[in-house]
Amino acid sequence: MKMKQLQALIGALFLTGAAYAAPAFDDKFRQLDELLPTATDTRTASGAPGHRYWQQRADYRLRATLDENKRTITGSGSVTYTNNSPDTLSYLWVQLDQNMFRSDSDNRRISTLPSREAWQARGNDGVKFDTLKATLEQQRFEGGIQVTNVTGADGRALRATVNKTMMRIDLPQPLKPGARTSFNMAWTFNIPEANVVGRRTGFEKFDDGNDIVLSAQWFPRMAAYYDVKGWQNKQYMGDGEFTLEFGDYDVQLTVPADHVVASTGELQNPDAVLSSAQRERLRQARTAKKPVIIVTQLEAEAAEKGRAKATKTWHFKARDVRDFAFASSRKFIWDAQGIKSGDKDVLAMSYYPKEGNPLWERYSTAAVIHTLEQYNKYSFDYPYPTAISVNGSIGGMEYPMISFNAGRPVKDKKTGEVTYSKGTKYGLISVIIHEVGHNYFPMIVNSDERQWTWMDEGMNSFLQFLAEEAWEEDYPSRRGEARNIVDYMRSTNQVPVMTNAESTIQRGNNAYAKPATAFNILRETILGRELFDFAFKEYSERWKFKRPTPADFFRTMEDASGTDLDWFWRGWFYTTDPVDISVDGITEYAVSTKDPEIEKAWQRARHQEEAMSIIDQRNKGMQRRVDRYPELKDFYNEHDNFTVTNKDRNRFNETVAGLEDWEKNLLKEGKRLYLVDFSNKGGLVMPLIVEITTKSGKKYIERIPAEVWRYSPKKITKLFIADEEIVSLVQDPYWETADIDVSNNAWPAKPVPSRLELFKTERDPASGNLMRDFNTKLAPPKAPAENKAGQ
Repeated sequence: MKMKQLQALIGALFLTGAAYAAPAFDDKFRQLDELLPTATDTRTASGAPGHRYWQQRADYRLRATLDENKRTITGSGSVTYTNNSPDTLSYLWVQLDQNMFRSDSDNRRISTLPSREAWQARGNDGVKFDTLKATLEQQRFEGGIQVTNVTGADGRALRATVNKTMMRIDLPQPLKPGARTSFNMAWTFNIPEANVVGRRTGFEKFDDGNDIVLSAQWFPRMAAYYDVKGWQNKQYMGDGEFTLEFGDYDVQLTVPADHVVASTGELQNPDAVLSSAQRERLRQARTAKKPVIIVTQLEAEAAEKGRAKATKTWHFKARDVRDFAFASSRKFIWDAQGIKSGDKDVLAMSYYPKEGNPLWERYSTAAVIHTLEQYNKYSFDYPYPTAISVNGSIGGMEYPMISFNAGRPVKDKKTGEVTYSKGTKYGLISVIIHEVGHNYFPMIVNSDERQWTWMDEGMNSFLQFLAEEAWEEDYPSRRGEARNIVDYMRSTNQVPVMTNAESTIQRGNNAYAKPATAFNILRETILGRELFDFAFKEYSERWKFKRPTPADFFRTMEDASGTDLDWFWRGWFYTTDPVDISVDGITEYAVSTKDPEIEKAWQRARHQEEAMSIIDQRNKGMQRRVDRYPELKDFYNEHDNFTVTNKDRNRFNETVAGLEDWEKNLLKEGKRLYLVDFSNKGGLVMPLIVEITTKSGKKYIERIPAEVWRYSPKKITKLFIADEEIVSLVQDPYWETADIDVSNNAWPAKPVPSRLELFKTERDPASGNLMRDFNTKLAPPKAPAENKAGQ
């Protein structure tokens, strides 16, 4: 390549960073303005709440009784609703989420079994016993909240219309901006069996005749009304969770006298429900350095043997919460330990049956405390007085100050030995971190779960990953590492993350794992930890006790980091494109010194390195005429095309004489230029992270921002300048971008290690032999299989 051509090429590459494509191309860096709502004085263009931001408020005064024998809850209470909006409201919407369990609910009507193709792919043509059992029990169970009356503050009946999982209350007078109204309700509902019919709430029955009741969505709850949506009255079908208003709760729960209750809020009457010894232990726990047992295993085992006919009423109050849940059982062991969250004293507590030990007494409260410590670092100080983990058959579910978490050891029926697997141990720690972490998102940063699952599950899974990393080295995290999302990103059955909660496919990967991975990539690869952590904390502080939307998050992260991330949100949240960047080719250039002694020697060496033709190889050693008659040789037999002539030397001297000193030095540097071709095969643009290895063994990383793709999103050529020869180049060497095909990430290409399994085909010659099968000797019946639950 001539010097002027090389200079022109280098100049073009420095200016653009890429080879231009045709004018019409998919603009991966197109701004999101066309997709995001226009900023207002309620929600600003910076992503912060505006000076006219408002939200509604709902305060509750509730009374409820748990009937253990009938497994029902009967409740009554009042709601005071404050209209802080600029709108006049003529009716209110209330959530009746338990109506999902009614026989005529949409959830029942639209439920399906796996397709016949899916059955056959698993090698059968049927359903599991558990699946059929649950289907039949759901048809038999009389679920749903039965609202027995709705009256105004004056005692007059209000018109209430139930539409599936929502209820509209028509107001006698329109509720004007700034005004408030109160109404009373009474209701009952049957508690579902959690691991058969229920979802996120229900009872678990034990062989000893006792239950653990995990009670949530147990009362009619005010639906959310806000500026972007108006009334959020989408029907509850199971996946789109709950969107609620903040308020204060005053709740009295009447349960069997031998029950222990864990609840949202602070206990107001310990003297009435706890023994003096238990109250003293609770006092000691507030300043203890390790968990203190409030209700011991011996006390719980003693309670299990009876069944109290009398009742006790537990009184709780909670301030500025968006929901209220509780758990009740005579089987509960209870431990607690106090911690500091900023300047606030918090009680971390766990409630569990003896079947949960030794796992729960060792890890539950420790995991609660660890969660608060870690989440405080990245968001804000935990503001509530309690944080609770309760063991039951619900795999994991969150409510303000309280969470329901499954996971127990197993007991060998023959030896009595109690053990637990590694998966059970870390699964328990992880689910507690996750569910307690939900106190931050969405219990405080109050996103619309009915619409956007990823805004709480994805963010919480991301922080869960950070907390797991801080628990111990090599923690077996499931979600967060870029390499762990590759199989999902490679799959075809996907929808964008920005999909409504009830329409999400592969929910765990879509709403939990993919956003969590995206945030990790944003933190580690795009922004760096310092910028990301500042921006994420800013978002958390801005929107605690408020209701953010996706636009508020996207805008805040850009505003606080000073980085245009529209390309990132567009690719990771609005498309299903995967990352697949390939290294297509590499061309080496050295800057010419113009010195003929050097350059012609370099040309001769390149010529000598060329492969010898097969003809020349076979003719080697053949005697030629000039060998027999040396007098035929002349000047051209002594000199080749690479001989330096005086003309070459004179031209060089003239050129050097016309150069300035800096130009002479540039020629002497001996830099090597490499033009590397990259293709974006997956469609999702990402930074180039290129590991370069030189001939001496030196390795270094070149990090090129994603904007390198801005002019040509499919193919680019990038210039690399090296001091010595490059012998290998690897794109994404640490697997930090979730590239779905690493086999095309290296030059020279690297083989992908695998294993080839050799096997012999075994054919049953009597396959399908009905006569043989009919005459097969009848085997004696087997003993019942042991219960493997919890393994």
